[in-house]
Amino acid sequence: MSQIRPLIPLLVTAGILIGGNGLQGTFISLRALEEGFSTSLIGVIGAGYNVGFAIGCVYVTRILRAIGHIRTFSAMAAIASAAAIAMVLVIDPWFWFLMRLVAGICFASLFATVESWLNASVTNGNRARTLSIYRLVDLGSVTAAQYAIPGIGIGGFELFAIISMALTLSLVPISFADRSSPVAPEAIRFDVKALWNISPLATIGCIVVGLTNAAFRSLGPIYAQEIGLSVTAIATFMSAGIIGGVVLQYPLGYYSDRIDRRLIILIATFGSLLAGLFLAFVAGSDEWLNFAGIFAFGAFAMPLFSLCSAHANDHAAEGQHALVSAGMLFFWSLGAITAAILALFMAYTIRRMTARKPVPTEERSMRFRSLLRTSSFFNKLAGGQTRKEP
Repeated sequence: MSQIRPLIPLLVTAGILIGGNGLQGTFISLRALEEGFSTSLIGVIGAGYNVGFAIGCVYVTRILRAIGHIRTFSAMAAIASAAAIAMVLVIDPWFWFLMRLVAGICFASLFATVESWLNASVTNGNRARTLSIYRLVDLGSVTAAQYAIPGIGIGGFELFAIISMALTLSLVPISFADRSSPVAPEAIRFDVKALWNISPLATIGCIVVGLTNAAFRSLGPIYAQEIGLSVTAIATFMSAGIIGGVVLQYPLGYYSDRIDRRLIILIATFGSLLAGLFLAFVAGSDEWLNFAGIFAFGAFAMPLFSLCSAHANDHAAEGQHALVSAGMLFFWSLGAITAAILALFMAYTIRRMTARKPVPTEERSMRFRSLLRTSSFFNKLAGGQTRKEP
């Protein structure tokens, strides 16, 4: 713990920053719905953040090299704060898309800065535990921030102001208390091949984690609604997954610091698979079985990013931690973008189902018989013979 103690100001900074970002992600969707934006446009606004996130991951190493960790963090936090407050000034879906794109670039840079800072300040012997604590701060601050929405309400400018204040205040702890800023990384360009060579397992793992965790956050409420859970039960269902993610973060990190990390990654992946199969084939519509299943899924699936990131950083050379941190976030964002596209397509499909009635069964049968007759006609024109039944 003596090695982690100097990083407490950085972890406090991360908590304030992540809380503000988590609040913004939920609030923007709800506020967009209240403003009358269509479901498709809300999906596009959300995708803007993920696209910006991928862009930020690609360029953050250059920024860190040019101006260092503290200045990078300060600049990106200020821009993200301005983008958040600007959204209340212009209520337009395409302006919001642009602001979420900017926010994605900023937060990718901020998270890569924090994670490379952490990885450069610890050793392989306590790396996963440190990242687990960081992930606990992440989950705890995001969960706590959500209660500002029912407490304040989604109308008015108050939540926009609170988000902007949180992003600005995240600068205070590291500005006043932190002196552990690492040396700026070498001039290494973003190189997918180099990241793959450092750790193929972590590369694939982060894509999978981005896909599964983003799917949980975006499609989890839809799944819960489809099986008949009430609004309160849906909230409990989602909370159970997040709480599950808190429970095993540190224990899995602790053991991965002592034995082969790949074995712990394998165990966590297998546990996630079993939990998913339990939800699909056993839980059915039973409320408590679904709570138990999603709790187990969160417990095993959510620590995977920290474990994969720690494994990649184990093999990073001095000065490569910024590249690896940005790269792992980039691969995570690829999975998240895929999940967002699937969720957007689902939303559009549901919209079209409500906009147009389905073709009656009898009419579909007539169309099918007509297609068969047409196929038989063209078969005869081609000189073929229709097959006769004995």
